[in-house]
Amino acid sequence: MDLHPDLAILERTELFRDTPAPALRAAAGAASRRRVAAGETVFRQGDASAMLYVVVVGRLCASQTTPDGQQVIIRYLGPGEVAGYAALAGAACYPGSVTAVDDTHLFCWSRVAITQIMREHSAVAINAVALIGARYHELQLRLRELATERVEQRLAHTILRLVAQAGRRTANGIEIAFPLSRQDLSEMAGTTLHTVSRTLSAWEEQGVVRSGRRRVIVAAPDTLAAIAGAPG
Repeated sequence: MDLHPDLAILERTELFRDTPAPALRAAAGAASRRRVAAGETVFRQGDASAMLYVVVVGRLCASQTTPDGQQVIIRYLGPGEVAGYAALAGAACYPGSVTAVDDTHLFCWSRVAITQIMREHSAVAINAVALIGARYHELQLRLRELATERVEQRLAHTILRLVAQAGRRTANGIEIAFPLSRQDLSEMAGTTLHTVSRTLSAWEEQGVVRSGRRRVIVAAPDTLAAIAGAPG
């Protein structure tokens, strides 16, 4: 299919993948663009769910803040992925906040516009249902991990998920290709910074991972997978 560059980009995203050309043209025509600098907030927890976003270049971090002020990282979002699912699901407010990890370029749609596109193009609506279902399944898995697994298993699962999302092979192993601190890992795995630091230090001595300033490299992915799957 000979597509305008914007349409070719949309065709590779999780919301518009395998949708026909008329749906892509409608989405491109209704989209606006937004650039956010690293550290800038795209939207905040509790804001009205007025917009839907797709990452073109860069990376976002989705998080929630508990009533006592603790931050929990939900997931990272890379190129082709959607932020602002509340606009798809009809929720009044965003349940969490999204900030840019890197300088990021987004496609944006108003809630009214994306709703109209889904009404007129069933393939987009089917993709939206599949996306919401996949995120729901992911959250169920993480809740089960929190309830039933040891900290080492949860941390191993967290790192393996990040490798699947943003891993790149290097001479030293598979590097998670964006800045990632031990505090970030503790918020994702539902544990303390001290526990993450202690566990990573032990894994470094065993040759399982390498970590530096906001960098994590998995040197032995099979070993890490074995730790994730070990019985409690």
